[in-house]
Amino acid sequence: MDAVNVTADAEEFTCNAYLVDGAVPTLVDAGTMPGVVDVLTEHTDDLDRVVLTHQHHDHVGELDAVLDAFDAELYAHGDHPRRDHALDDGDEVEIGDETAEVVYTPGHATDHVSLVGETALFSGDVVVYNDGAFDDGSFGRTDMAGQSRERLIESLRDLLDRLPDSVESLYAGHGDAFHAEAGGDSVRDVIERALARAERREPKYPEE
Repeated sequence: MDAVNVTADAEEFTCNAYLVDGAVPTLVDAGTMPGVVDVLTEHTDDLDRVVLTHQHHDHVGELDAVLDAFDAELYAHGDHPRRDHALDDGDEVEIGDETAEVVYTPGHATDHVSLVGETALFSGDVVVYNDGAFDDGSFGRTDMAGQSRERLIESLRDLLDRLPDSVESLYAGHGDAFHAEAGGDSVRDVIERALARAERREPKYPEE
């Protein structure tokens, strides 16, 4: 699966928003970058759906603009006035040419889900490859209101339990995408490292 980060050139804080082309053209998260619709139209004129990992502002700031421009349908776990399809744990959703399983992964956000496909994982903010705190396996912050380190740890364990060995790419909400290479770390290794760090239960950032 090839996913294009359409917010890669953003000059303001945003999440990574991934366009996945194929049988079912899909945008995973919308980001907050002004002009993201213009970037999308450079790659496709047929966006079928937007699938949200969660609804923090940096993931949905340009959502209305994207939905309006493409008349796309919205898939989300949490309530949203424009939601067309509710996502629940264990559901399946088409993304590009793959079918992804929805795994409920709260802790960073109460409405957080991860999308586990045959070859790719869209992890939102529950686990990222690098983010300034750690360079090769990190986890979403849990120090703000409504967040829970203990629940995030449980979510990482659930994700590992339901991760096929065939998954070779990790597309997270922040930082770089990770692609496994022969002889190097696997996606499972990255998540296990993030879990071990989360289980220390130490502040992720000095100001926490």
